[in-house]
Amino acid sequence: MGAGGPDDDDNRWPPWLRPLLETSFFVQCKLHAESHKSECNMYCLDCMNGSLCSLCLAHHKDHRAIQIRRSSYHDVIRVNEIQKVLDITGVQTYIINSARVVFLNERPQPRPGKGVTNTCEVCERSLLDSFRFCSLGCKIVGTSNNFRKKKRPQRMASDEEESYSSSNSSHGNGKNKLQSFTPSTPPPTSVNYRTAKRRKGIPHRAPMGGFIIEY
Repeated sequence: MGAGGPDDDDNRWPPWLRPLLETSFFVQCKLHAESHKSECNMYCLDCMNGSLCSLCLAHHKDHRAIQIRRSSYHDVIRVNEIQKVLDITGVQTYIINSARVVFLNERPQPRPGKGVTNTCEVCERSLLDSFRFCSLGCKIVGTSNNFRKKKRPQRMASDEEESYSSSNSSHGNGKNKLQSFTPSTPPPTSVNYRTAKRRKGIPHRAPMGGFIIEY
């Protein structure tokens, strides 16, 4: 159920949270496959035995059951349901179909848009300035004791430039000396200058240049 982290990380969250995030929803119920209401979009927080359809709830009376919804093929849950049983502070909320929701797991994003000043601390998805995480799953990862925040690509580029400039400035040290791909051209001396000039002025005579042929 855990992800290999310390015990205090697992005890920080309710026991049903990790199984909830790992459950597949909107699949056909195996027990009520013949019914048109066999889509599994419910979850029992007390039983933690996978996704349930509406007909399965008859066996979970007086249990805490929540409904999972879909937005752009991603699982969401309404804020007014989840905040009764879980602290969602720091997780960005969205308004979908006139209801405020949060996403269960992270959503891949190639790169933040231009002008973005705040991103998810785990997956770097664009966020509003007042939030830290894009989903419940990212909050679990981002608040664990062994989590290390990712470095942004632009910072890595600047680090490389600083490393290059520092190495270039310390060229006197043998360990930090940069190897040149093309050897430097030595300054012209009197010897090689004359040699180069002499080579350039050497005349090339034809082999028969000294004979006069008469007809």
